Amino acid sequence: MIDKKKRFLIIGLGLLGGSYAMGLKKRGHIVSAIDINEASINYALEKGIIDEGAATADPNLISQADVIISGLYPKTIVGWISENQQYFKKNALITDVTGVKCSIIYKIQELLREDCEFIGSHPMAGKEVSGVQFADPSIFLPANLIITPTSKNTQAAIDFLYEFGIELRFNNICILTPEKHDEMIGYLSQLTHVIAVSLMNANDNSHLKEYTGDSFRDLTRIAKINENLWTELFLMNKDVLVNEITAFVDEINDFKQKLMAEDVDGMKQKFIQSTKRRKYFDK
Repeated sequence: MIDKKKRFLIIGLGLLGGSYAMGLKKRGHIVSAIDINEASINYALEKGIIDEGAATADPNLISQADVIISGLYPKTIVGWISENQQYFKKNALITDVTGVKCSIIYKIQELLREDCEFIGSHPMAGKEVSGVQFADPSIFLPANLIITPTSKNTQAAIDFLYEFGIELRFNNICILTPEKHDEMIGYLSQLTHVIAVSLMNANDNSHLKEYTGDSFRDLTRIAKINENLWTELFLMNKDVLVNEITAFVDEINDFKQKLMAEDVDGMKQKFIQSTKRRKYFDK
């Protein structure tokens, strides 16, 4: 169990940052937050989601934190740590919620003070909405937490994040290298968003809503997407994502050829294989 005396600071009080804050507060932890949107800070204070907050990088809040969790966009996090690490408490632990790892972790660990430690993590949770007003720690209950240590991380930091995941009731906690994380996320998350976006853009019929069934709704749920965040994520994992798109297009073309050739057995084998693989998710 995490020591209740540890003070948490959330940087960027969006959906994930807010859900972390709410979950930690419910379990008796002291939580502060910094967000450039003062309305978000005021909302979180009024609802009891945080104990303290500021709309600027308040040195006092930063220096009190034992654990700093960045909910910033990936392009922003490195600069924020570089500019504000002078205020970090000795032995502070820093982590994040970012959906890409290789392009940020090594930069942060290279520039970070030696008496502090950064270890990457990624909650595989979310909604198709953003903002602290939608914060809900129950989104972690069915979700995976991925911890992405490097050779520069201590076992104590890995153990802490594991306990953190248990504290917030994540369904599963796993450990991957930053490289393996980006490879897996390229397929499991980024490619699926590309597919959903492409489905919504492939047909401009304004009456689709009147005809659609559950299959189209389910497949395109994640097409409601933050264009600024996901553009950053895609570009920072470009090589992996391009390879996954290529493999997916090859699979689509293979199915197309079987359909054109009326290859009944070939199509059935595709269905049998996909059904078998999807059943693993139902266990």
